[in-house]
Amino acid sequence: MASSVLSIASHSVSPSSSLSMHEKQKGKPKLGSNRANPFSNSRSSGRISMAVAVNVSRFEGIPMAPPDPILGVSEAFRADRNDVKLNLGVGAYRTEELKPYVLDVVKKAENLMLERGENKEYLPIEGLAAFNKATAELLLGADNPVIKQQRVATVQGLSGTGSLRLGAALIERYFSGAKVLISAPTWGNHKNIFNDARVPWSEYRYYDPKTVGLDFEGMIEDIKSAPEGSFVLLHGCAHNPTGIDPTPEQWEKIADVIQEKNQIPFFDVAYQGFASGSLDADASSVRMFVSRGMEVLVAQSYSKNLGLYAERIGAINVISSSPESAARVKSQLKRIARPMYSNPPIHGARIVADVVGNPALFNEWKAEMEMMAGRIKNVRQQLYDSISSKDKSGKDWSFILKQIGMFSFTGLNKDQSDNMTNKWHVYMTKDGRISLAGLSLAKCEYLADAIIDSFHNVS
Repeated sequence: MASSVLSIASHSVSPSSSLSMHEKQKGKPKLGSNRANPFSNSRSSGRISMAVAVNVSRFEGIPMAPPDPILGVSEAFRADRNDVKLNLGVGAYRTEELKPYVLDVVKKAENLMLERGENKEYLPIEGLAAFNKATAELLLGADNPVIKQQRVATVQGLSGTGSLRLGAALIERYFSGAKVLISAPTWGNHKNIFNDARVPWSEYRYYDPKTVGLDFEGMIEDIKSAPEGSFVLLHGCAHNPTGIDPTPEQWEKIADVIQEKNQIPFFDVAYQGFASGSLDADASSVRMFVSRGMEVLVAQSYSKNLGLYAERIGAINVISSSPESAARVKSQLKRIARPMYSNPPIHGARIVADVVGNPALFNEWKAEMEMMAGRIKNVRQQLYDSISSKDKSGKDWSFILKQIGMFSFTGLNKDQSDNMTNKWHVYMTKDGRISLAGLSLAKCEYLADAIIDSFHNVS
């Protein structure tokens, strides 16, 4: 093993002191991986050199990881000193002034918590009971029979990512060899989650670059050709990264095929209420599958719709065919969570439970969601209007209006996206996705110029 040497010279060290040093080393544990004495003494012209061997790190063989394709965009944005720069990479809501926004209803819920003087004791492994009840009712509807029949296993997770990870671990343990079908494209972290859980996956067609819309026929064909017992990962609403959702009629057909193939739907619901402004409308796809009697997995996140990005608050729900199987599933989800992170954080859970459980706060929340969703819709319309008025090529940009949620899939390729960043200081993911939540009405014309230039002048 390679080593470095530190030499210490002295004019006043005598042979006796050298011997004393040697004697002092007797009986002490040997240092270094080769168990040799790390101190070597040599005399040269009345000087003594002491060499100390320092082993190279055992971690030298670990390579540097590449930057995260999404979070790395924000790092590059922060390093840019240009005044016109735009960060359209991370999906986080911003005000018209492009500042982070804390919901008023969240502030009120936090004040209630302070007034009650609640403690910071550990939560149970499954999380806060009031949160789990509220989140299942928000997702499925408070009067849904599956809740009354106790067929829903809900466990609080670390936002959407952690909740997906719990579901992936459940699949790996109890559905050995089952494959997960993932849309092409999908949120950048989906594949990482299933890779780390050692769950095999394949893609189904979703995005059609020719129409900048849904490849519905390809999607259905790929799901049909997948093995029975496969899990199909679906975006409940506001598909990330494309913003392209199936129509209600298409959702029915997707459910038909999954049911016929005896497959299991696994929904990722990260934008309930934040896409259309309606909690019920954005949960309609999940509720339709459940109403058919299908067993369903659903991961939820409150990062977007309550702005609780840093609180890491979400849940994994498993809707089963019987209360007995739901209880067994919940016990195993808890067993998976225990060595992973032991128990979830309480602050965000109390906020959600208070907001959903308090009629006044709940109505105020719905109004704020409508406001946020409305701002993004206005920005989407303004961007379309700006591009349409400036681009005289005849290209149809109407797909911008057909997409939904905080993202727009522009159809720009990697080189064109690089041009957006290098020339125009617009930071976005390399697949052409932009976050409209990071755009203001005042910046729409500038962004339109950047998109038109990149689309037409970069191949």
